[in-house]
Amino acid sequence: MVPTWARLWLGTILFLLVSAGAVHAQSFGFAWWRDADFQHDLALTSDQVAKIESVFQATVPTLRNKKDDLDQQEDQLSRLVAANADEPIVSKQVDRVEAIRSDMNKMRTLMLLHMRQALTPEQRVKLNKRYEQWVKEHNHPRGDK
Repeated sequence: MVPTWARLWLGTILFLLVSAGAVHAQSFGFAWWRDADFQHDLALTSDQVAKIESVFQATVPTLRNKKDDLDQQEDQLSRLVAANADEPIVSKQVDRVEAIRSDMNKMRTLMLLHMRQALTPEQRVKLNKRYEQWVKEHNHPRGDK
């Protein structure tokens, strides 16, 4: 059976990504490019905001579909484990689950890369500083360690 904590962890991550907006490459928990303070501090142009939003909007529907597929495949895995299915069958299902999870992580990472590519090098430095500040203010562990 897939551990409850694993489902909660993935669900929380995806909820933040899909519902609240994309996250900074190191895991801001909100759509930072939509925030007036971030726009001001980073001196984002309207074209940059539009580009970042476009990247986000182009990716999120696919991530939602993949999340639905992941949920179905995890449910199937849980049923196989509960039924004490043969190890090769369970192993094959684990491979399916992990392939979807890997694909989602890759897609999310590439989305974040494309979002950051809309920024100038100076803006990326400022964004990183804002992220560090956000981590301290929210007593949140760094997502990249």
